[in-house]
Amino acid sequence: MSIFNPWVILGFIFAIGAAATGGYHKGRLSEENRQKLVIAQLNEEAKVKEQALAKAVTTTATQLVKVNNEAKVQIAKRDAAITAGTIKLRVPTKTVCPVSTPDNPAPTGGNSVQTGTELDPTTARSLVAITDQGDANTRQLNACIDAYNAAYQTLKGQK
Repeated sequence: MSIFNPWVILGFIFAIGAAATGGYHKGRLSEENRQKLVIAQLNEEAKVKEQALAKAVTTTATQLVKVNNEAKVQIAKRDAAITAGTIKLRVPTKTVCPVSTPDNPAPTGGNSVQTGTELDPTTARSLVAITDQGDANTRQLNACIDAYNAAYQTLKGQK
């Protein structure tokens, strides 16, 4: 039997092909297993970050509800005080009292007096309700900003 025998050459080629195919499949399976481990690790990290994000948002929402409830109590007390008359809202008014004589024309704004006009309780509550809504909107916006910053820091990896 010679090395140049076609059956020997064919056997040699088959052995090399089988070794290459076996190595390829073993490497492919090894890479798939490595990727599965990496994916599992990344999924676990994502779960931890997701839980941290949910906790941050829940904490912010709970604080917002608490602050809003405290504000509602203060608003109710203030509205009751306005209705009872213990708190009175005044609006400054300017009264010009010109003193004119035929020889001396009235000065423009020289003799003005600052006075105030008291608002009725319904108007006072309505006016203050506008500022209450603005305060509520500001609290909500600040809570959104806090939740965003907490999420940003969590995703950035600093928390």
